[in-house]
Amino acid sequence: MSLLINTIVTLISIYNGLINTDQYKIKLFRSFKATNYQILTKLVIPHNKENIISSLKLNISMSLIGVIMGEFLVSKAGIGYLILYGTQVFNLNLVMTGIILILIISFVIYEIINLLERKK
Repeated sequence: MSLLINTIVTLISIYNGLINTDQYKIKLFRSFKATNYQILTKLVIPHNKENIISSLKLNISMSLIGVIMGEFLVSKAGIGYLILYGTQVFNLNLVMTGIILILIISFVIYEIINLLERKK
């Protein structure tokens, strides 16, 4: 579920960022006999770093929603199943524990992406 939710949106947003790289800079790199790999690693990816990072930040929440919803629907294990089971047996502690676990997981992943963003 998570992969299906995120793939299209991510690919389109990153692709739009990549094709919007300044063509004059690419021509400048080519005039200095840069290879395609050098153009990609030295120009295109650094130019689109913010776009890639923002896409990753958006996909954290979307992928967690996809995973939890998949567990709600068909799973017999996992955090989503625990939340659903807790609501069925009126166990508020189980429901809140599942929600807090999701919160902690999303916060840790978001902070990892923030560290990547700050890294030069």
